Amino acid sequence: MSSHHQISRAFILGAGLGTRLRPLNKNLPKPLVLVGGRPLVTYALTHLAQVGVRDVIINTHYAASCWKEAFPKNEYHGIRLTFRYEPALLDTGGGLKNVEDFFAGHGTFFIYNADILTSLPLEKAVIHHHQHNNLVTMVLRSKETPKHVVLDPQGRIVDIHGILGSSQQGAYLFTGIHVVEPTIFRYIPQLQVQSIISIYGDLIRQGHHLGGVVLDEGNWSDVGTPNDYKRVSQIKQPSRL
Repeated sequence: MSSHHQISRAFILGAGLGTRLRPLNKNLPKPLVLVGGRPLVTYALTHLAQVGVRDVIINTHYAASCWKEAFPKNEYHGIRLTFRYEPALLDTGGGLKNVEDFFAGHGTFFIYNADILTSLPLEKAVIHHHQHNNLVTMVLRSKETPKHVVLDPQGRIVDIHGILGSSQQGAYLFTGIHVVEPTIFRYIPQLQVQSIISIYGDLIRQGHHLGGVVLDEGNWSDVGTPNDYKRVSQIKQPSRL
């Protein structure tokens, strides 16, 4: 990837309670559940590092002390880690606003769900994002379900979960990975509990460029339930950095 498109920072969403995965994560955050002998979140870190990310901030809440035990040096194979504790859960949008300072003075960044396992080509998402001058680009799949995202022929987001009142059937799954411009913080005015999807809905209504890129290459799995965990645990996982 060219240096023009290089992304150096990312926000990993790690603060959720992960109740769907219980009892596997009864005493630790879901992103720290072991898959293939290593914490699930390390696959996200490896994936991001492959496209140049070197600084990652992770929000924490449930069993937050476990993060320090897992990463005592605040790093993973050369990736610098910053942890931002949320005493009360802020949801995805509020959590993003709470880390605004981490991205000050930096350019385009990733948001990445910590409970997925994927090998999709992130560099294609970054190139698409810049070519289309998007404020946000949601990385999508057409193969898996549930499909909640509607795109127009130009690749713009028309609806997500029906929040914009579209009568069209969703054709794409949202992978949990976003490519985002730091100007988004201008449109999140308050630090409060709010969903990133509701924020995206407001931005679309205001006419901002929110797009989607469909990447069906590679694999993608949600690791949200014990059955999901059992399935991905049987897959040969890629080697670490």
